[in-house]
Amino acid sequence: MKKPLAAAFLALVIAGAGAAPAVAAPVSADTKAVVKTATVADTKAAAPTLQAVTLAGTVALSNCSGSVVRFPNSLDTDPALVLSNGHCLTTGFPEPGEVLTNQSSSRTFGLLNSSGTRVATLRASKLAYGTMTDTDVSIYQLTSTYASIKSSYGISALTVADTHPTAGTAITVASGYWKTLYNCSIDGFVYRLKEGDWTWKDSVRYTSACQTIGGTSGSPVIDQSTGKVVAVNNTGNEDGERCTENNPCEVDESGNVTVREGINYAQEIYNIPACFTTGNQLNLSAAACTLPKP
Repeated sequence: MKKPLAAAFLALVIAGAGAAPAVAAPVSADTKAVVKTATVADTKAAAPTLQAVTLAGTVALSNCSGSVVRFPNSLDTDPALVLSNGHCLTTGFPEPGEVLTNQSSSRTFGLLNSSGTRVATLRASKLAYGTMTDTDVSIYQLTSTYASIKSSYGISALTVADTHPTAGTAITVASGYWKTLYNCSIDGFVYRLKEGDWTWKDSVRYTSACQTIGGTSGSPVIDQSTGKVVAVNNTGNEDGERCTENNPCEVDESGNVTVREGINYAQEIYNIPACFTTGNQLNLSAAACTLPKP
């Protein structure tokens, strides 16, 4: 996980006012890659036509980033949803194996337009889903519908892709907290990403250009060719340590460990739409739903 914002700001004060928050370390020239995994260099497909990604539809949380999202089958009249990380919950990090569902919440989110200007404060009615088991995700249901947000502020929700992302895809990590866009590509996928007590499955690894920092946690990872959200930004290896908090390591199917100092990661979300039904209501019992259950 990225450091809590308080820690990032403390590092800024210590380093001096002109320094950036000391969160994501530069890419190390002697990163220790134990096993070969799929990378952008393995992808030979012709580059798709790219489109400009903006901050429209992203939100700023008190400690993280997020976005207003909809699923392929969501209706304009449905209550809108906000996507962020499980480690961004105000109640603290969920324990390994812990899954939170349909809990009352009045959390607020600052809605941004394309230029990053805050145009509204949105409010949750509940935390629909939150966990750090297998993935790192939180989904809040809002008191507003997609239609009312569009009518009042001219901003449409971002659509969650319901297919697995592809290595080599040009992406943008859009941080509502920092009002910043990070552009890079999907470098590959990690069988297991281990950080402290938590383990995440089939994680997205970025190319080194996406040097995300504390506060970018929960940012939507947007496919530049489709404009859809393909993952949610959540962590990076800061100091080259092995499998510790703020220093996740990659574990392959044989148990081999790879440490990539300065490289950042996201969690896939293509499996989430199958777990929501009519009216954007959570249904973990749906046949195609593979999210962890309480």
